[in-house]
Amino acid sequence: MLRTTRPGSLSGPVAALAAAGLLTLTACAPAPQPVDLMAAAGTAAEVITADILEEPIRYLSDDALAGRGPGTEGDATARRYLAEQLGALGYQPGAADGTWEQPFDIVGITTDSPETWSFRKGGRNLDLAFWDDFIAGSGVQSPTAEVQDAEVVFVGYGIVAPEHGWDDYKGADLSGKVLLMLNNDPDWDPTLFDGNRRLYYGRWTYKYESAAAQGAAGAIIIHTTPSAGYPFQVVQTSWTGPQFELPAGDEARVQVAAWVSEEAAGRLTELGGHSLDDLVEQARSREFAPVSLGVTTSLSLTNELERTQTANVLGLLPGRDPELAGEVVVFTAHHDHLGVGTPDDSGDTIYNGALDNASGCSQLLAIARAFKQLPEPPRRSLLFAFVAAEEQGLLGSAFYARNPTFPAGKIAANVNYDGANIWGKAKDIGFIGYGKSSLDAIVDKYAAEQSRSVKPDQFPDRGFFYRSDQFNFAKIGVPAIYFDTGTEFEGRPDGWGKEQIEAWERVQYHQPSDQFTDEWSFDGMVEDARLGFHCGLEIAEADRMQSWNPGDEFEATRLEALATVASAP
Repeated sequence: MLRTTRPGSLSGPVAALAAAGLLTLTACAPAPQPVDLMAAAGTAAEVITADILEEPIRYLSDDALAGRGPGTEGDATARRYLAEQLGALGYQPGAADGTWEQPFDIVGITTDSPETWSFRKGGRNLDLAFWDDFIAGSGVQSPTAEVQDAEVVFVGYGIVAPEHGWDDYKGADLSGKVLLMLNNDPDWDPTLFDGNRRLYYGRWTYKYESAAAQGAAGAIIIHTTPSAGYPFQVVQTSWTGPQFELPAGDEARVQVAAWVSEEAAGRLTELGGHSLDDLVEQARSREFAPVSLGVTTSLSLTNELERTQTANVLGLLPGRDPELAGEVVVFTAHHDHLGVGTPDDSGDTIYNGALDNASGCSQLLAIARAFKQLPEPPRRSLLFAFVAAEEQGLLGSAFYARNPTFPAGKIAANVNYDGANIWGKAKDIGFIGYGKSSLDAIVDKYAAEQSRSVKPDQFPDRGFFYRSDQFNFAKIGVPAIYFDTGTEFEGRPDGWGKEQIEAWERVQYHQPSDQFTDEWSFDGMVEDARLGFHCGLEIAEADRMQSWNPGDEFEATRLEALATVASAP
């Protein structure tokens, strides 16, 4: 390094003598001992207990917070609580302006849908019933959304994926049309779209984006429980009531974004003279081209718009290493849920979100507590980010990714918690995204210390990697860990764990019944939180940044982000 002499500093022989004296004094002083945080980690992790986890879950999922809907008083109460907890633990406010919150605007759209949606061909009409047959939402942030006398075209999966040699549109002019499309992505061939592992091409968000890119007026996704990973009741409860988005830019949008049940889709294609089964079979080919049903439809939606604000809650623990403190490990959990909505059979209207995701917030607070038990902070900084509006389309993490408090190339990794293990001690742990990055080895190491095996996504057809907040970090190049509940439980027969998880999804996912009960077991939740603590510490102490595996879909973005910070002055 080129060194310059400051005005007033010593130089020449005098400086040499001073330096020699300094060396003598240094030699006489005791050398600082290196900090071995890894040796202290076991004791620190012991503060993560069932009692520590239970209290935040009870508080955040209490009826008093009314389901923590974005922009509500319950949302603000949850944010205040999380900031207070971080402050009590000794964390610093982590937002760019020196506060605990990173606020952002959201636009709430409450759509008044007609009771029926009519489709016509020749002299025949088909009326689909709202709620039972279809759910329609506005694709635009305006007082009305409508399609008028639009042609309905079946477009298979609605996917354009050059890297897979796949194009469902084949250059057809689809401007102003309503596109009927299958959920998921091609999953019958392991050489196509990673086989049964759902990619982003299979997500509902991609479907609407894809239709908008074609200039379509509307898009209708055909729901099936296997293709969605949840029953139609989740569509009914999740896509009605206020729907929140980040303020619209100049991106293409459909006017109407809808779902129909599989049975209703069959009646619609029959009106067009086609069997739904036959159309699905045609869509299972690269040669598929759009099929006009010869059906037209009109639909007018009235929207109530509300611009409000929510916020990410950010707590920072600065790193101790002068060279690495500018890098960070980001822990995330979303603090929102669905608020107050459609009553269930018991009349309950509060969607408490105890498992999803008061439990994840509690695990983050417990991990933050464990880090403060260490004798010194890790080399890299730690950011605990309780992100907002995840249930509305990962909005809080999307806003953070666009406005990060650390450059993407300085974020070593993201560790995300979204739904805890409430069923007991597991012999395994799910890692959503296993096989994608250098993080595999770290998770393998610490899971082995717990005598547990690490498994890739046990429900690969659900596309979980693209359904929680780590996805937005991956999109800016950040390698991510997203833990999922194991499926092999101690003292339980084979298959029991999968049965419990699937039963919870059928009955409680995005329903008022997602509440804390005394039947919850914390044994597995404690282990999973301790695992995240150990993995996060290893990442924060490592000499090198984490990386995606060669050829991964996010590798190029990571390399670009690293190059950007390397070239910065």
